[in-house]
Amino acid sequence: MKKKLISLFMVVVVTVVSLPVFTAYADSAAATDGFSIDGDTTTTPALLLLNLDLNTVVYAKNPDQKMYPASTTKIMTYIVVSEYMKEHNLDPDQEQVTIEQKIITELSGTGSSMANLQAGDVFTVTQLLHAMLIPSGNDAALALASYIGQGDVQAFVDLMNQKAEALGCTGTHFMNPHGLHNEEHYTTARDLAAIAAYAMSFPGFMDICNTTYETYSPVAGPNAGQERELFTTNLLIKKNNSDYYYGKAKGIKTGSHDQAGYCLVSSAFDGSYNYLCVALGAPYRDENGERIYDRAEMRDSIYLYNWAFNNLESKQVADVNDAVTSVKLEYAWDKDKMLLVPAEEFSILLPKDVSASSIIATPDVPESIEAPVKKGDVIGTVTYSYAGQNLKTVDLVATESIERSEFLKSANSIKEVVTSPWFLLIIGLIVLLVLVYIVLAVIYNRKKKNLRKVKKYKDL
Repeated sequence: MKKKLISLFMVVVVTVVSLPVFTAYADSAAATDGFSIDGDTTTTPALLLLNLDLNTVVYAKNPDQKMYPASTTKIMTYIVVSEYMKEHNLDPDQEQVTIEQKIITELSGTGSSMANLQAGDVFTVTQLLHAMLIPSGNDAALALASYIGQGDVQAFVDLMNQKAEALGCTGTHFMNPHGLHNEEHYTTARDLAAIAAYAMSFPGFMDICNTTYETYSPVAGPNAGQERELFTTNLLIKKNNSDYYYGKAKGIKTGSHDQAGYCLVSSAFDGSYNYLCVALGAPYRDENGERIYDRAEMRDSIYLYNWAFNNLESKQVADVNDAVTSVKLEYAWDKDKMLLVPAEEFSILLPKDVSASSIIATPDVPESIEAPVKKGDVIGTVTYSYAGQNLKTVDLVATESIERSEFLKSANSIKEVVTSPWFLLIIGLIVLLVLVYIVLAVIYNRKKKNLRKVKKYKDL
């Protein structure tokens, strides 16, 4: 009987110990554009003010509404021409374009702005870029498109649309290189701001569009050497214009026709901050069909520039040297926490009377991390917000490299096994079996003892 009890006990122990042991492991771990303006007096239907230093929209009104760009189209024309010349290793100061009669004929009777090109004139590409941007010459734009498209203007327009798509302009479609009205020729203030900001990165672009007056002459042809004048259409940069001249303004491009209204893409710099403003669709004619000479697109642009320069300033929110939070560190010898810092610096534009301390930083990090850790490893993120509006989410990274302690790792593994439910269950079963064995052994021994007494009594 004793041998049977021992055999039964061993079978139960082996069976329980053979059960799988499971260990649980924890996984590591938009808002509206710009500010509102008290007493906003802008009347232009679509407006966007972009701080170029931080690439931040600080004011927007209908920024994604479909609008007709008119001659601001020529900003994209400039981009496509310039990139084509660079890609094909052509010198715009040397490459010459002959003005064809079909260009003059196509634009005849449109009443659109011209640069006074004449059939047979020969100009360099650079001259035509000036003639296109300064007086907004539709003839110069069409001549450049025909030259780049090798006689096929539509091929050039296709390049314009491809570039718009590459710049992420989802609300833009071009039908011509100059901006004359077409129902399928449209953009948005947001898209046009992206196009203009890109154009500003080209050497020479700002020099051309910030020019108020210059003369030029055909380099060949029947009118070679005949001097002609180019006058800017941008009233913000004309000093002799007392109504709309703005001393901080620099370029860029105007546009207007009946369907588009008055349009203006401009920039301004006050010595500290650079801004880009897009104004589209300002009133062009009154209810009687008379031309309106109150230039709301100019007035609203100046209003927004003054508001931004007077009320906003850049304030640093995230510093790569300032810890945002810490995280519990596992398996590191003599170190139980790791400081986390932003992976990049982050500055935003805020009203001058608002302190950077008003920005709320909300970290999102795991409860703990395991060594080893390398300096710069991304551990989590931090989201900065102001007045309930999320501003930006930045990665949080480790401030130092930490090696793993194998001793602590092993000790923790043993602790996990010892404290795991399965291990405790096994120990409990073993204790229970031992108690059962003891009880059975006691019963067996008592029974055996009683049998001996009975036998002894019988023997008597």
